Amino acid sequence: MGSRGYGVVSENGDRIDGASEDALFEMISALDDTHNTFIVIEPDTDDPAWFASVAVLEGQGFEVVRRDPAYREHKVHTDSDISRIAFDLIVWLAARNLASQPGSPTPDI
Repeated sequence: MGSRGYGVVSENGDRIDGASEDALFEMISALDDTHNTFIVIEPDTDDPAWFASVAVLEGQGFEVVRRDPAYREHKVHTDSDISRIAFDLIVWLAARNLASQPGSPTPDI
């Protein structure tokens, strides 16, 4: 298990456990429109409860998907600023990490 409880894997098989904002930036920067078109971020469990992904769009930019059924969240948006994507994902991932800590509030369902 990664130090932060999640892993990032790219289509070409690169994997980073508990990636930092800089590592996410590097993995997104390495995406292309032929052989390495997406990354997926999910918890280090056998049955992941949430995920995020970044995929190359035809032309320019990226499609970013964040899904967490526990919070009834399924957001899809596009962006071309890799720095902003990496930052937004780190903030989103931090919320998932905090929610998994003992004594953390559970989502209202």
